[in-house]
Amino acid sequence: MNYRHIYHAGNFADVLKHAVLARLVTYMQGKDKAFRVLDTHAGIGLYDLASEEAQKTGEWRDGIGRLLEGDMPPDVAEILAPYLEVVRKLNPDGGLSRYPGSPKLARMLFRPQDRLSAMELHPDDYETLHRLFDGDFQSRITRLDGWLALGGHLPPKEKRGIVLVDPPFEVEGEYERLAEGLEKAWRRFPGGVYCLWYPLKKGAPVAAFHQALKESGIPKILCAELSVKSDREPGLAGSGLVVVNPPYTLKGELDVLLPFLRARLAQDRFASARAFRIAGEAKSS
Repeated sequence: MNYRHIYHAGNFADVLKHAVLARLVTYMQGKDKAFRVLDTHAGIGLYDLASEEAQKTGEWRDGIGRLLEGDMPPDVAEILAPYLEVVRKLNPDGGLSRYPGSPKLARMLFRPQDRLSAMELHPDDYETLHRLFDGDFQSRITRLDGWLALGGHLPPKEKRGIVLVDPPFEVEGEYERLAEGLEKAWRRFPGGVYCLWYPLKKGAPVAAFHQALKESGIPKILCAELSVKSDREPGLAGSGLVVVNPPYTLKGELDVLLPFLRARLAQDRFASARAFRIAGEAKSS
């Protein structure tokens, strides 16, 4: 429980994760029926980029800070619009001092019928998150190990939902745990949209993780990966997202978005990005 997202809020990994999450929320709102977002590792929900912790690493400057520098092509701007609309609403005077975590981002995009269940185990972070959503009848905040939520909180009563799993990857075996947790959750709630985050760094068992997903029997799995630098050195070089039951539009949007993010957020010449299917094929035109 040493991981604190305040040190990393708004970094390049958050940009990809939150841009995709905003697209998933927007897609779910194509139908009038309510849905629920289940955020298993929610953090504190809202981050002060002027805090000592955020300033200590300054990772947001090479993430959301760089993203907002300069113009962007119209098609990219359209894809990023829901995400960036929330960021700008949180910073109405311009500049960049506050950044939304996943639960706050989703909640700010909700319609009146949509719901949030956010899990956080760290006691201090849970208290901060609970205060942030205090009195909000559309949100339920629970102090719980997020891995347990994949069993006890699925399926949601709305029978429609997005399940975001963003663990800290502090201990060995997290890639295996992520694959196993997804398979168990999918069997309980096969119609849900799942979005799972994973790090890309030197020595990470990403190929084995992808193979485990392929062998899981889950029929529709899309992956997006963004690396901003070489993985030859220790530390986070990039991040990936697994999306189960992706919207049919998402692959095309990623094909537009990822090359832009690679160019805008690159930290060296080894930056790369790709979107690919682990399971399922594109629909015939």
